[in-house]
Parts: sequence; C-alpha cells; structure tokens
Amino acid sequence: MKTMRGLRWWVITLVALATVINYIDRQSLNVLWPSIAADLYPDKTADEHKQIYAFISVVFVFSYAFGQAIFGKIFDKIGTRLGFVLSITVWSIATALHALARGAASFAIFRAILGVAEAGNWPGAAKANAEWFPSKERAFAQGIFNSGSAIGGIVSIPLIAFLSVYFGWKAIFILIGLAGLLWLIPWLYIVKAPPEQHAWISPEEREYIISNRAGNSSTAPVENEYDPSTTQLLSHKQSWGVIIASAAIDPIWWLFVFWIPIYLSEVFGMDVKQIGIYGWVPYVGAMFGAWFGGGLAQWMMTRGWSLNATRKSVI
Repeated sequence: MKTMRGLRWWVITLVALATVINYIDRQSLNVLWPSIAADLYPDKTADEHKQIYAFISVVFVFSYAFGQAIFGKIFDKIGTRLGFVLSITVWSIATALHALARGAASFAIFRAILGVAEAGNWPGAAKANAEWFPSKERAFAQGIFNSGSAIGGIVSIPLIAFLSVYFGWKAIFILIGLAGLLWLIPWLYIVKAPPEQHAWISPEEREYIISNRAGNSSTAPVENEYDPSTTQLLSHKQSWGVIIASAAIDPIWWLFVFWIPIYLSEVFGMDVKQIGIYGWVPYVGAMFGAWFGGGLAQWMMTRGWSLNATRKSVI
C-alpha cells in the first residue's frame, strides 16, 4: 500500500499555499486600483477614486466577517476536504469575475462574494491543524499557515506589478482566479480523508497524531469531540478574550492590506510597477513574526509550559 512520509506536513503546506493564493486574490484590487480607477472613472478626482475604493473595501470586510461566522459550521458539516474545495472554488471564480466589473456596484458584488468565500480559509486551516497535528505541534503548524498571509502579501504585489507589464487589469484578475482552481488538483489528490481513514498515512504517523491530541487518546475523529452552538461559545469568557484581542489587532493589519498600495500611489506618485518594488516590504516582518511566534510556542511547550500559558504568553 502506498504511503506518504510526513503526510501531515504536506497537508499544512497545501493549507499555507491556499493562504498565499488567498492573499494574492485579495490584494489584486488594491494594487490594480490606480489603473482601474483611471480606466473606469477618468472624469473623477483622486478623492472620489478613494471614496469608491473605500466603499468597495468596506463591503469586502463586512462580507468577510459574515463568511467567518458561517464557514466554521460549514467545515464542521462537510469536512475539511470539501470545505476547502467549496471555499477556494467560489473565491477563485469571484476573483475572475472582477474582469466583468463596470463600476462600484458590480465590483462590490464580486468583492462581497470573494469576502464570504475567502473567510473559509481560516476556520478550514484551524480544522486541518486540529485534525492532522498533535497538540504539541499545532502552534508551529499554525505559524506555517499563518505565514502564508504574509508570504501572499510579499508575493502578490510584485507579481501583480509584473503581470501588469504584459496584461491589462481584466486579464490579471482572470489569471489569478485560475491559480486558485489549479490548487484544487494537489489538494484533492493528497487530502483524501482525515488521518483516521487516510490510506496513505503510515500507521506510526496516524498513531502519533491521534494519541497526542489534547484530551484525547482515542481514535475518535476530531469533529465528533465537541461541537458547541454559537450561543454556548459566546457564554465563555475565553471566546470574548479572543474576540476582543482580534478586534484590537485586526484593524492594524487591514490598514496595511487595503491602503499601502493606494498610499504609495497617492503620496509618492508611484505607478503599479513601482508599487511592486516597495509595497511588499511590510509583509516581510509579518512573515518572520508568524514563524517566530509558532516556533517560540512549540519551544515553550517542549520545556513544560502548559498549552494555556504558552498561548497567552506568545500573544
């Protein structure tokens, strides 16, 4: 019988790659907006261009929040494998549909679909991590797929700038949409089932994963362990701790994601090609931060720190 050595690392690598593609798709509008605005709104002022862009971005953020609220349940219902297929198929098609946009309304519709679908990446990544990794390795695995957002930020800006030399903005949206659909090929080939039922996982790796899950030494699948309702989750102070921390931190990240290309264009007069040279720099720090945070958490766990103390200290 065929086995793949270190199958869990192949899985988390594909999740990280999906996160990279997620950010390339997300960043495409931000980088291309100066060209799009000049093409669709030649008679409007720079301030009016920013207002239109801000409106489209707000639609994306609210759609993204809605998507995160529903995709956790979707992944619990249909599983990690099909959950990612649904999420990345929809967001890739939505990205390609940007080529058909003719104004703020159509862009907002396509960004709304993109936001809902892209939100599935994070609950899906967390579920894959819980399924495929023992508790002592999850922080490092999370650092790997979290770094995908930073790598996507690093790659997307120069990549889109490079493509803009040869293609118009409509063709670029179609090309990067196709990239997500191509990701489905290795995902469907490798991730055939959870580790309990996967035919290619070695018995040693399966036992290592299952026996070292937090609070679980049985072979019961992760999805059957605990499935609280939203009301139950909100009744725990730990949930509110995560919500409040995220509400404080996320706006800073989104500020960089949405406005760095626009800032470089407006303040420094950069075109798309010049933005590609400089716009990726802040994401380098985010990438190393994700790797360092995951590695630090794993090191603390091996030194006897509890899971709770490790998470709080690293955060």
